[in-house]
Amino acid sequence: MGFEYGYSLASPYSLTIWEAQFGDFANTAQVIFDQFLSSAEDKWNIMNDLVVLLPHGFEGQGPEHSSARMERFLTLAAENNFQIVNSTTPANFFHVLRRQLKRDIRKPLVIFTPKSLLRHPKCISSIDDFTSGGFKEVIDDELVIPDKVHRVAFCSGKVYYDLLAEREKLKAMGVALVRVEQLYPFPKTKVMNIVSKYHKATSLMWVQEEPANMGAHDFFKKQFDEEDNVKFQLVARPASGSPATGSPNFHKLRYQKIVDKVFGVCDCPYLEDDCKMVCIGNRWASFEQELEKYKLDEMSSSFHSGKKPLK
Repeated sequence: MGFEYGYSLASPYSLTIWEAQFGDFANTAQVIFDQFLSSAEDKWNIMNDLVVLLPHGFEGQGPEHSSARMERFLTLAAENNFQIVNSTTPANFFHVLRRQLKRDIRKPLVIFTPKSLLRHPKCISSIDDFTSGGFKEVIDDELVIPDKVHRVAFCSGKVYYDLLAEREKLKAMGVALVRVEQLYPFPKTKVMNIVSKYHKATSLMWVQEEPANMGAHDFFKKQFDEEDNVKFQLVARPASGSPATGSPNFHKLRYQKIVDKVFGVCDCPYLEDDCKMVCIGNRWASFEQELEKYKLDEMSSSFHSGKKPLK
């Protein structure tokens, strides 16, 4: 990555891209991120427009192949030092790369890129989406009627398509799904305009596939103050020392718990509170024992709840 950083300095009119095989492999390049990419302009007045692609997504591949550690980059984000994007459509991905090459300013661009979305039947864009318009920092829900929306789920990345599939299954058109495509610089005005649009909503949520102590949640929460008069309920995996579980079945269960919470079908006394997933937590070993005990291949998400937690 240091080589590509230097190449982008020497060739400022080229689109220089460094891609990790998996996003979490970028941890071995952390020195470059800390000492150069995020801080060189502030320290030495040196601008750079390197593009970093970090495959990111919780798809049951285990702790080492799930997270590009989004929270680390958001912690480094300040004074417009770089751009952080989590794109969900081919056209938006194209437009952010085009913007990177065509705009007058030079800033590093970190993109959390998809894995399964490369083959997802709904992750498509029309030709018109490519040839007109530009990069969308926020993508609002065009499928719902605003006056009939009672819950609004803000999210970023692949989790949108999981929520979309669940909404189609439940026919729950009272839940709007809003995608924050650019996490930094944070498009606060656009987000607040969307909040105002859904003025009849009684619940605002930030939904992420990452554990509560990771992902964009802490950064997202800090973008709003008391004057904004908005409160976002967190829906996420419980805080964890590891990015993901090594149990594929436990991964599926926790993912279903996330979507259950978003659509209000969770039998839990904490339904309107931040979801810390007290029903199952990080107790994957106990879960595997229960599967063996009941001779099950997988377990329904309704089997455990806040009233009947996994022990």
